[in-house]
Amino acid sequence: MAEAQFKAETSTRGEWVRQANRFTERITADGSSGWPAQPDRYRLVVSLACPWAHRSVIVRRLLGLEDALSMGIVDPIRDRRGWRFTLDPQGKDPVTKISFLSQAYLRADLEFRGRCTVPAILDVAEGRVVTNDYPQLTLDLSTEWAKYHRNGAPQLYPEHLRTEIDEINAVVYADVNNGVYRCGFATSQEAYEEAFERLFARLDWLSEHLADRRYLVGDTITEADVRLFTTLVRFDAVYHGHFKCNRQKLAEMPILWAYARDLFQTPGFGDTVDFDHIKRHYYATHDQINPTKIVPVGPDLSGWRTPHGREALGGKPFGTGTPPG
Repeated sequence: MAEAQFKAETSTRGEWVRQANRFTERITADGSSGWPAQPDRYRLVVSLACPWAHRSVIVRRLLGLEDALSMGIVDPIRDRRGWRFTLDPQGKDPVTKISFLSQAYLRADLEFRGRCTVPAILDVAEGRVVTNDYPQLTLDLSTEWAKYHRNGAPQLYPEHLRTEIDEINAVVYADVNNGVYRCGFATSQEAYEEAFERLFARLDWLSEHLADRRYLVGDTITEADVRLFTTLVRFDAVYHGHFKCNRQKLAEMPILWAYARDLFQTPGFGDTVDFDHIKRHYYATHDQINPTKIVPVGPDLSGWRTPHGREALGGKPFGTGTPPG
């Protein structure tokens, strides 16, 4: 992120203020939005380093949408020009033929001057962004794209649990998902300590919540678990040190550590994690926090495959469904 953009998202108190999502059009089953859910029409663009994008990678895989919605992966190192397709031949996304995600943003709005964020769903024919509304995007994959789900796909956003899922998601976003960023990007001691206290108070609350239940809501994985997991899986690798979230490591919080390992070992979760992309992105992109761009060798990742014992709490990850192939 460029220095000017970093300052633009910091309040006068030194608090991190996240940029609002600019493109919030929805892709709908009936096409009433003007963007009907159709196979091969759209392309999901993600960074494997980004927790917000990682949500969409997990949900797409759990629901079996790979054949309906193609996916492009950007370089984990974002320079001042934004996200780049340098992992692809000739540095171009093979489907949309663009070199920078910013090209798709500008095709949607020539006046756009904010950060070009992931995840983003692009219209392939027009090469423009349809949505970068990451909270709604994954919910729509569960609901509006249901026609294209695989047989045995889990119900990640079941109607009878939506109110509870929404309530959990709201506090987890405010204090944990975005809370780690509010710690890491704070530019005043006061703002940092306030975010730090809220983060660990919420993690303590989540530990109590998960002490006698396997999943956040109900007895199967839901959207709520996906959203918490993408922050927890990055906690020790980047947030603990790089973002100064250092009261404890995740591995020192027994309940959350076991919960995270349980999800990591569930098909669709751990097999979508790329620790190399995660570490290189955070440590080599945030110049204002880590000007040397040295990427740590640790932590030891072998613990993610150790037994977690959470099966004893009951529940089945996919309910009556099946894991992704």
